[in-house]
Amino acid sequence: MSEVSGSVGMPDSTWPPTTYESRPWVRSGDELGSRRRIRAAAGPYDAAVPPFISSVPASLPSDLAALADDAGRELTRFDVEVGGLSAPVSSILLRTESASSSEVENLTSSAKQVALAEIGDSSSGNAILVVGNVAAMQAAIALAADLGPTEILETHRALLEKSDPDIVGKWRDDQVWIGGGSISPHNATFIPPHHDRVPGLMDDVMKFARRTDLPVIAQVAIAHAQFESIHPFPDGNGRTGRALVQGMLRAGGVTKTVTVPVSAGLLGDTEGYFGALTAYRNGDVRPIIETMAEASFAAIRNGRILEQDITSLSARWDETVRARRDSSIHPLKTLLLRQPVVTVAIVARQLEVSLATAESSVQKLVDAGVLFQTSKGRRNRYFQATDVLTALDAFGARARRQRPGR
Repeated sequence: MSEVSGSVGMPDSTWPPTTYESRPWVRSGDELGSRRRIRAAAGPYDAAVPPFISSVPASLPSDLAALADDAGRELTRFDVEVGGLSAPVSSILLRTESASSSEVENLTSSAKQVALAEIGDSSSGNAILVVGNVAAMQAAIALAADLGPTEILETHRALLEKSDPDIVGKWRDDQVWIGGGSISPHNATFIPPHHDRVPGLMDDVMKFARRTDLPVIAQVAIAHAQFESIHPFPDGNGRTGRALVQGMLRAGGVTKTVTVPVSAGLLGDTEGYFGALTAYRNGDVRPIIETMAEASFAAIRNGRILEQDITSLSARWDETVRARRDSSIHPLKTLLLRQPVVTVAIVARQLEVSLATAESSVQKLVDAGVLFQTSKGRRNRYFQATDVLTALDAFGARARRQRPGR
């Protein structure tokens, strides 16, 4: 099979595999669990030692390179199509990507709860975390011009500084593990590298992320898999790693204006996604590159339906609600597309109009069936654009239905 780049690289899709090292484990004495589990939590354990990859030759089989190029080209086309629309589809896609990335971690929340969390009034802890993920995505994209370890720390800070401030701004300083219970790493599904190795590995993977000799989607997939293998934080690794995907797409010039909901494509087959990460650690990059490329195609398909839904309902609102060209009703309709739950005070602040003007505009949209009051009384009234919330929830439902066998 032919290769690209002209360098002497690994045959086919092989990659330097993760190795393992024995590390001592000392029980704290405060463990709670069955006698069997506590007895098992003794002796050394094997922690991963991911390879340094910043200088690994950039050779890929021609079919894999072509798939990555095709996915990148389609993402760019979608970015151009959607980025030029008058409706704030870019903001909507950012929210859907953040919600989907959170759902990969089983942090589920309805569009309404996320909208309430965005205005600071949600009882859903998951929705609050989704809003933190929006901030992380924005941070990764804003810092895309110079992605490095510092930028990853800032992305993680944006994700968790409100919900878990004690762990942000630094790499983890303890051993973590995935699966197997909380007592010890001995029965874990995967044990990331010892924390002493994290700074050097993060410097290395971010050097790899700044290379320019690979198809961007392939580079994104490999960097993401390496990041997840390093697991540099006590919490938030998956969401930060998928924010890195968006930052690298922007840095690589694949996208310029839109956050393409690639995580929604991953959500369609989480078992395959996690399996691809395991294959990467075993020295095969093909599954993670294929997974990232297919997730991109799925995201574009789903994103186009969402864009059509939003554009159609926006046009329907314009036909239903007639107002003077200078009326605040028009910017209010645009606001509702990206912020589908509002209060009169929020409308006044966002549109920079008086409370009386905001009240009048909101009431006109209520009368027209665009807005619906969702709380009783005159105080703490919320108004929701049900059509937008329905479109957002439908996007998530489509993403979940892509799973094999469903």
